[in-house]
Amino acid sequence: MLAVPKSQQVKSLAGIWRIDQLISEAPDDAWQQLSCGDGAKGPRLFDWASAKLPVIDFFDGDEPTHRRWVLARRSIKRPDEIAYYLAYAPTGSTPADLVRIAGSRWAIEECFQAAKNECGLDEYEVRRYPGWYRHVTLAMLAHAFLAAAAVERGPKKRFRSPRAALRGRSAPAPGHLPSPANTPT
Repeated sequence: MLAVPKSQQVKSLAGIWRIDQLISEAPDDAWQQLSCGDGAKGPRLFDWASAKLPVIDFFDGDEPTHRRWVLARRSIKRPDEIAYYLAYAPTGSTPADLVRIAGSRWAIEECFQAAKNECGLDEYEVRRYPGWYRHVTLAMLAHAFLAAAAVERGPKKRFRSPRAALRGRSAPAPGHLPSPANTPT
């Protein structure tokens, strides 16, 4: 499932079309009201239209196992707001299957947004300076570490900083770490 702009070109039986033109030709009964998953306020209902694209012989072979689809999501309250998708799904997939998969993209996008927020990249503007890639990579690595630490400690345990673990003990000599035998686990 891939979100595409309305200018995306699509090959159909009638030729090459822009995806928004192809969807605008759909009859009114092509639109179905389906939920793409539960949101904070209940089911996320939208109007959906879908169509299978023609088989391309040199790409799909004689007996294709997958088909290409065009999918459009229209807001119920604002029908002029339409999002477009291209999908490549196993033969036998239904429009409801495609809608469910399109809805799962929200969870992935929310995960990326949470990662950006926790690592300080939510208001970060891309700059092409030499250390930019290192900075982003380290920030995402920090997020992965925090997520793994949260899973490892479970919901009831609190994170103990190394300083909190050493409270009440004599401080190590400057430049030296405490020996593993004296370090709490």
